Amino acid sequence: MYSVSDFKKGLKVLLDNEPYSITDFQHVKPGKGNAFTRTKLKHLITGQNLEKTFKSGEKFGVPDVEYKDMAFLYEDESGFNFMNQTNYEQLCLSHELIGDDKNYLIENMEAKICFLDGRAVGIELPNTVVLKVAQTDPGFKGNTVSNTFKPATMETGLVVQVPLHINEGDHLKISTVTGEYSERVNS
Repeated sequence: MYSVSDFKKGLKVLLDNEPYSITDFQHVKPGKGNAFTRTKLKHLITGQNLEKTFKSGEKFGVPDVEYKDMAFLYEDESGFNFMNQTNYEQLCLSHELIGDDKNYLIENMEAKICFLDGRAVGIELPNTVVLKVAQTDPGFKGNTVSNTFKPATMETGLVVQVPLHINEGDHLKISTVTGEYSERVNS
């Protein structure tokens, strides 16, 4: 059983005996009254979105989902293609199913594919990915104001706010949860 305090993005829960994935949530503690959580959910089978508010302490069942580690191969017009590294079985997930997670997928990257009743219903990415900066404006010498950021377009098309010292070709660690720059990594 899950509680409201266990909520995180991507968590799979049963709501009225239907499987949902949490896409966004916000814990709210008003000055008066009890705490509650505003939640955005996506139905795992139909893809229907739902917004719901839960009181703190509510309990939820765990859907019978299975995860398989698969490597991302490539994207084409039919969707995103993955391969199981143990039996070389390939799987294509639709653009709608992947959604904004496409901004973090790079070739040969490992991801967990979520299956419900033998059907792929979602993807779980690692908490951070390393992406290469494809385009960004150069930093200006002498501009040393702290906490100054500029936009950078990553190799996947994701636009991230980065510090001024970041250049094209740098490899950056990006959070898949928040979509924010974390640190520069040596390649």
